Amino acid sequence: MNFSNKKSAFIVGVLFILAAVTAIIGLNLYDPILNSPDYLTNGSEHANQVILGALMELILVVSAVGTATTMFPILRKYNETIALWHVGFRFLEAIIITVGIISVLSLLTLSQEFVAAGAPDITSFQASGTVLKAIHDWTFMLGPLFMLGINTMMYSYIFYKSKLVPRFIPILGMTGAALVFICALLVMFGVIQQISVWGGILALPVAANEMILAVWLIVKGFNEKVIKS
Repeated sequence: MNFSNKKSAFIVGVLFILAAVTAIIGLNLYDPILNSPDYLTNGSEHANQVILGALMELILVVSAVGTATTMFPILRKYNETIALWHVGFRFLEAIIITVGIISVLSLLTLSQEFVAAGAPDITSFQASGTVLKAIHDWTFMLGPLFMLGINTMMYSYIFYKSKLVPRFIPILGMTGAALVFICALLVMFGVIQQISVWGGILALPVAANEMILAVWLIVKGFNEKVIKS
């Protein structure tokens, strides 16, 4: 295999895994400030943990953009329009996630101000906290669900048409993309909760696709026989 193509495949695979791992770690580290009923005090008490969670999500943002930009030179050979759309929408996904990070860090500042104030009027702080948590919830839905479904569908379609990877992988990818997009719509209209059994079931195929694709690219790389010069 051409060294450049093999290197690109390896980088994409590593970035997919890095994005998945940091996303899970980041969400868990946010727990004291996003899920605790006493988040106005717990956030400040676990400030370093929350900041570490934000750093994990920043790594997720860089990894997500990295997968798109690294794949672009190869994908453009088969469908330049969709390849460009993929990069653009991946950047949009990254921006949405970044807004979510900013909302969590702002919530942390609010928590620190609440603790520093001693015995303030809790109502005004809770009102601000509700808004910041809502911003995070919406970005958490729009980025990892809505935009992820669109992005996965685009690169999976090119992989399917080009046979750059075995077709069972992009078939799983397109199936997972459709299901996670449906999940996003159901969450948006309040039919299900994102963190729920149904949310997990609908998101599982796209997660499995990313991990299978990542391992394949790291171990096997792209199909050199079909790569256009």
